[in-house]
Amino acid sequence: MTPNLVIFDCDGVLIDSEHLGCIAETRVFRRHGLDMADDFIVNHCIGLSFKSSMKLVEDHFNWTVTEACIADIVAETKHVFETELTAISGIADLLDALTLPRCVASSSAPERLQHSLGLVGLYDRLAPHIFSATMVENGKPAPDLFLYAARRMGHAPGSCVVIEDSIAGVTAAKAAGMHVIGFTGGSHVLPGLGARLRQTGADAVVGDMQEVARILGA
Repeated sequence: MTPNLVIFDCDGVLIDSEHLGCIAETRVFRRHGLDMADDFIVNHCIGLSFKSSMKLVEDHFNWTVTEACIADIVAETKHVFETELTAISGIADLLDALTLPRCVASSSAPERLQHSLGLVGLYDRLAPHIFSATMVENGKPAPDLFLYAARRMGHAPGSCVVIEDSIAGVTAAKAAGMHVIGFTGGSHVLPGLGARLRQTGADAVVGDMQEVARILGA
């Protein structure tokens, strides 16, 4: 695989954050009176924008996510990140070795991206080429964000490779006409995710950044 541009998802690919975000959201929902299974968020919301995941919760439980609940989720997630967040193992070495142009395309909001990537020392290494779903009309699984990132970076979709850890992300990247490496090295990954990513269209599925580097020739 010899792409012209590497597009990284953020949560679960650059930073080991998905399990922390799921814990924070589940904790807050229960605090606000919603009886939610431990694995609901990880099974249904990973890869979606915050807005889309909140709508999914509302529709599934027939329950209104209030502004107070949202504020608590933001505060709880910030606290958990500041105390427990780490970078994905091997990502710093990959970025050091990678000579190809790279950018980030994430469902997270710009403020959260700057905060979380900054906590693990990656923001300055990737800015200003960091794109958020807030910049397009439709987030993942729609292709809008990946197409926007490729256009902003000046590359044709077919010459891009995306590193993604979610079904929604792989679906979006394939809809954009891009190559996809499914990544299963995050702490949130449950058995069977690799097979599901491949079934969704991932061209390869790997469990560590050393294998990503090998595929990219880094």
